[in-house]
Amino acid sequence: MGKLDWIREELEELKKKGLYVTIRVLQSAQGPWVIVNGKKVLNMCSNNYLGLAAHPKIKEAAIRAILDYGVGAGAVRTIAGTMDLHVELEEKLAKFKKREAAILFQSGYNANLGAISALLRKGEDGVFLSEELNHASIIDGMRLSGAPKVIYKHLDMEDLKKKLEENKDKKKKIIVTDGVFSMDGDLAPLPEIVELAEQYDAIVYVDDAHGEGVLGSHGRGIVDHFNLHDKVDFEMGTLSKAFGVIGGYVAGPEEAIEYLKQRARPFLFSSAPNPPDVAAAIAAVEILQKSDDLVKKLWDNTHFLQKGLRDLGYDLGNTKHPITPVMLYDEKLAQEFSRRLFEEYNIFAQAIVYPTVPLGTARIRLEPSAAHTKEDLKLVIDAFEDLGRKTGFLK
Repeated sequence: MGKLDWIREELEELKKKGLYVTIRVLQSAQGPWVIVNGKKVLNMCSNNYLGLAAHPKIKEAAIRAILDYGVGAGAVRTIAGTMDLHVELEEKLAKFKKREAAILFQSGYNANLGAISALLRKGEDGVFLSEELNHASIIDGMRLSGAPKVIYKHLDMEDLKKKLEENKDKKKKIIVTDGVFSMDGDLAPLPEIVELAEQYDAIVYVDDAHGEGVLGSHGRGIVDHFNLHDKVDFEMGTLSKAFGVIGGYVAGPEEAIEYLKQRARPFLFSSAPNPPDVAAAIAAVEILQKSDDLVKKLWDNTHFLQKGLRDLGYDLGNTKHPITPVMLYDEKLAQEFSRRLFEEYNIFAQAIVYPTVPLGTARIRLEPSAAHTKEDLKLVIDAFEDLGRKTGFLK
């Protein structure tokens, strides 16, 4: 037996259980319709909420930056990698989020990894209070920290209060939560979290990756949605979803952001984001600052799609967001739906199965965008009706 035979065996086991993920390859720009494996398909599984990934103004900004600044940043931010573009984007992000300052990272993942691990370190008198369904980047940030953590149940404020009470004597108490939970589309009860944080003198850190460009005025996110700008300490955001580019950041009090620039490891030890990406992100922020038309279009499309699917009898869970989990519960059925949607209906919609979601909660996660038309979304509704009846899922 070869020393790597176990890998082949595990891959076969994944396929048998319906847990093997098929990775599709796009051959066109990101948009409502894309070319996948030479086939034109309706794209229903992208985080490109506002359709900005191929927006003309954003592409122009990236091209201009290449001509003016080149392709690479050339160094980490603390040595020779900080360009005026980086500073401009940080200032614009802080203004957009109505915060004092912001720090830019290479990705949203790195933003959580860097900030969370810097705010509480191993050996300090403190604890993380982490939401049960937090994103992997939050979990890995706490792991890198080495500091203790306790997990409170999903959306359960009584459990959070209990955990805070048990740790009330800790010097640092950091509540960390997703704002929007990416597999279900439900929202963190931020007003209640803030109230408990004030009661127990805890820091609040919110991952707003799926809130930006979607919730709040002009898509400012979940903190703006609940009008809690002066109550939430740190807001993490990503530039790779609604903004259509790449990168991440954390916004908050000026002194705290300066501290992160001294301590956050991805900021200190990885090259700065590249000039065209930064310029593209600046253009995206400017578009949202100027108008919220795309945000309104996104929500109009969301309501249309979700009503159509619910009217058919599909369970969409507790979503309060364009994230639309069509619950099928069975892993093999979800994989069949994904494959047949692609092959028979020209719809690109990936199955979401364990370990991304718990066993028995498999689903197709649809994501409408501002770039979709009502005709596009009607195709989806009709396909789910037809396929649901063919498979016997809909009676």
